[in-house]
Formats: sequence, structure tokens, C-alpha cells
Amino acid sequence: MKILVVGSGGREHALVWKLARSPHVTQLWCAPGNAGIEQEHLEKNGERAQVVSIGPEDLPRLLAFAQEKKPELTVVGPDNPLALGIVDLFEEEGLRIWGPNRKAAQFESSKVFSQKFMEKYGIPTARSGTFEDVKAAKEFAGSLAGQCAVKADGLALGKGVLICSSVREADDAIDEILVRKSFGVAGGRIVIQ
Repeated sequence: MKILVVGSGGREHALVWKLARSPHVTQLWCAPGNAGIEQEHLEKNGERAQVVSIGPEDLPRLLAFAQEKKPELTVVGPDNPLALGIVDLFEEEGLRIWGPNRKAAQFESSKVFSQKFMEKYGIPTARSGTFEDVKAAKEFAGSLAGQCAVKADGLALGKGVLICSSVREADDAIDEILVRKSFGVAGGRIVIQ
């Protein structure tokens, strides 16, 4: 079996490491991979996992690579390509891929979407609010005595949630995301919970 893994972090290294131990895997690529991934050997034939210099968000090049090399399975690690619709794209082209489609990936790519979904369907969750306005956000955080999580709405590569234990920390977190835009486009809206 030939497998393509998309991503370059520790999660993807763990996936490659485990897949390399399968007696069924004969070829393994990782795009873009990393130096550690490149050291993994397949149990089946001793071949090394091959890193491919294609970024995880470069969906057209990933698709072209998969169409050329014909992996029996593509496994996606990072959130960004999932949010961009890599699963939808590969499935439209008849390629087998593991991961949530673009619609399902919204649960990770938008904290606002997730919060509204939980509220709509009565899924228990902490009291929360969605904000774009700094003053309103700080007032809400103050009503929670600053003991809250301030979450950037979009994808921030696993770093978009700031846990606060005081009003001062909450105010700083709100400024960090909404004023200083430390998380880029993920910082246009926040959820405070």
C-alpha cells in the first residue's frame, strides 16, 4: 500500500512512524515532512519515508502529486488544509483520503461556529460570548471575574486560545488578539468562555 501523509509537525511524524510499521505499507511520502520523518524506515521493505517539498496548504500541487503517484490513501494531519477543503477536493477526484471534509472542519477552524452549534443543539458548554468589539469583550470577561478562555475565531496553528485567571490577564489576552492581531486573520473575532 502506498500512503501520502500531509503535514510537517510532531503529529505527522507520529503518523508516519506508526504507518511505517505496518506490514502492508510499501511506499510512504510526507508533504512537506521534516528531517525526523525522513529518517523513518518502512518495516515491509526497509525503504525510507520520502519527504516531498509541497506545503500542506498548496492543494493544487498536493492533488497533482497524488494523481501522479497514486497513493491508496492520503492522511491529513494539520487543520489548515482540512479547513481549505483538501478532503472535498481529493474525493471529487476519486482519491481516498482520511480527515473531515471542509464543512466538518469548521468545528476546528471557527470557534464562533462551534459555539453557535453547541448553543443551537443544547450541547452543554460554559457561558460564552462572541466579540469583535474590545470594550464589550472586556466587560464580558469582567463579568466572569477574568476566569475564562479567550479564543481567536480562526485557525491559529494550535495557539489561538489564551487561558486567563484574572481580569488583567483577560484584558491582556483580548488586546493580544483583537488589538495587536497577534494571530493574524484568526484575530478578527473572539469567543470568551
